[in-house]
Amino acid sequence: MLMIVLLGFDSSCPAQVPLPKAKPIPRMQAVPLPHDQVSFEREGVEIARYHFDPADERPFVFPVIGPSGKTLTRMGHPHDPQGHSHHNSVWITHNDVNGFVFWSDKGDGKIIHQRIERLDDGDDECGVLTVNHWIGKEGRVLLEERRRTAARALPDKEWFLLLDLELIARGAPVTFGKSAFGLVGVRMAKTIGVSDGGGTIRNSAGNVDEQGDNGCFWKRAKWCDYSGPVTPKANEGITLMDHPANVNHPTHFHVRSDGWMGSSLSFDGPITLEPGRPLRLRYGLYIHAGVPVLKSLEAKWAEFAAWPVADLAPKKK
Repeated sequence: MLMIVLLGFDSSCPAQVPLPKAKPIPRMQAVPLPHDQVSFEREGVEIARYHFDPADERPFVFPVIGPSGKTLTRMGHPHDPQGHSHHNSVWITHNDVNGFVFWSDKGDGKIIHQRIERLDDGDDECGVLTVNHWIGKEGRVLLEERRRTAARALPDKEWFLLLDLELIARGAPVTFGKSAFGLVGVRMAKTIGVSDGGGTIRNSAGNVDEQGDNGCFWKRAKWCDYSGPVTPKANEGITLMDHPANVNHPTHFHVRSDGWMGSSLSFDGPITLEPGRPLRLRYGLYIHAGVPVLKSLEAKWAEFAAWPVADLAPKKK
């Protein structure tokens, strides 16, 4: 039998064509998905997902993945999922816009996605720039909203969810009525809540948990943190931050022991937007491991406050 041996040739490994012009792959990517969703990925692993189905009452972000790989938020109240169906993990809305209720799923206002204008990838940050319409009961557009939702990487699998908004009154003045509900809402995972999981609430003013003279409920602060257990061996949390350039900064925080946390834009009284004079807002959510000491959280707020605000202009062709 004749045997031929080809030295140095591995038939299981086909020859490869080099790509001398190959570019580095961005560490952070905003990946479009079917059914009106965008996945925020860090080195190929999803850390959050933006939902913008026009059939929904409003866009929202779910899940919000912490360093342990578990989501730190949930959809709906753990003890009243139908009555609080509007608790969509992380969302933006308001209880009173020209008298229309945008807060509840049973209200007469909806925030409807119109289009994606830009998707951004990068080593430090990825994001999506969208345009939404705030529509009242009669179908009239009250507000045009330009929103950039972004994920910014931090060391040790921590990260920031950044929310940049520009709200523009369409044709006539628009008033956000006095309310504790809106603009940013966060529904924490059940195990993180003070009542259900034994977590804790703290703010930049040194207040702790919900009620009492030293509680966080309806108190002004630069930031409010909600931390608690996510696995038998890990505590994690979210710090909701108000940017120093925001109107009424430092904002009031509406935060409860049942796992609810929100920033109250018009707690003190109505805010009116005139046509041609947009309202610019920025919020940050610090997704972190453990239960950081106040000094550490204050340093993270200062870092957030120093970052340049996002460009909300459409990407030039």
